[in-house]
Amino acid sequence: MQRRELLKLMAAVPFAGATGRLMAAPAAEGAKLLVVFLRGAYDCASLLVPTGSDFYYASRPNIAIARPGMPGGALPLDGSWGLHPALAQSVMPMFEQKQASFIAFAGTDDLTRSHFETQDSIELGQALDKRRDYGSGFLNRLASVLGAGPLAGVSPMAFTNQLPIAMRGSAKAANMALAGSARPSIDARQSEVISAMYRNTALAQPVAEGFQVRDEVVRAMQAEMDAASRNAMTAKGFELVARRMARLMRERFDIGFVDVGGWDTHVGQGGATGYLANRFEELGRGVAGFAEEMGDDAWRQTVVVVISEFGRTFRENGNRGTDHGHGSVYWVLGGGLSARAGGRIVGEQQEVAQATLFQNRDYPVLNEYRSVFGGLFRRMYGLSPAQLARVFEGVAPKDLELV
Repeated sequence: MQRRELLKLMAAVPFAGATGRLMAAPAAEGAKLLVVFLRGAYDCASLLVPTGSDFYYASRPNIAIARPGMPGGALPLDGSWGLHPALAQSVMPMFEQKQASFIAFAGTDDLTRSHFETQDSIELGQALDKRRDYGSGFLNRLASVLGAGPLAGVSPMAFTNQLPIAMRGSAKAANMALAGSARPSIDARQSEVISAMYRNTALAQPVAEGFQVRDEVVRAMQAEMDAASRNAMTAKGFELVARRMARLMRERFDIGFVDVGGWDTHVGQGGATGYLANRFEELGRGVAGFAEEMGDDAWRQTVVVVISEFGRTFRENGNRGTDHGHGSVYWVLGGGLSARAGGRIVGEQQEVAQATLFQNRDYPVLNEYRSVFGGLFRRMYGLSPAQLARVFEGVAPKDLELV
């Protein structure tokens, strides 16, 4: 086998990190967390519509979502906010069942407005005024605190082609994209060649565990594809991937990460219909399909958090789109959301008006994401202040009573 071919094959193995295992925290037993990263910075003012703001409608003469009760109008959530109508059949029923909430004015204090810079910053979860350690993502640090490993109590998995920054670190974490064919890129003979190379070495066990994770994922995907061939499933796009993720997380993984691209809408964004509306509809079907596939028991112990690197400009631009902004809106979904969070808009808020815009162009960030996640992790996993400090150093958790 050529060296170049061997290296290519090895890159396809979902290797795990090489630290020792820790016992999982008792409070983590059964808890499931999925982070959905919308890359490209979605327009949160079209998702969570400030229907009580006249300034919103003056700022968006072509792309605003109409007030509730009007054709193509927002779905009423409370007196100040509405939901994009594309989510009427997916997320809105979850909100009404108190299994969904939204955190307005959320995000990072990073002001670069650069997609890559801010995405990295969020995935790392480190202080902005310190040197970045690209080998330490915040979800990996969470897994380390809880105790992680493919064969241990807490198993993290990224449903992506490459291990994302959020999952990098000392805890064992696997990655594998779920879109497309279930056929593995390495056949049995090639797997044996790689395994033989590491036999009787310190890497023998991580390599074996990597192949075990891959085989389990492939088996689950193949079972679903076989069912689909008998018309058992008609879902497409993100919903299909989301249902695959749900089956794997229900049975095998505890911390998940997936990213969805296509949210950079500088031109022709649309309003109640159009490009962005189609993206919302697809995403909504995906998260609703994930919840359904998890089943009632697992869904009650699951939290899904949908985030993006930043928001977009509050005013529409000359191309009937929006540009890079600052504050965003996070989604929080789960069957076990608290009575104080489920079916509500949570977190610190303020009036939507010209005077309250950040730098006269964007939503401000009033709910810093590390504080929000810190408060969520403390409730989900019962983490101590010292344990939280290992995940987000120097950050005071903000308890929004999400669960």
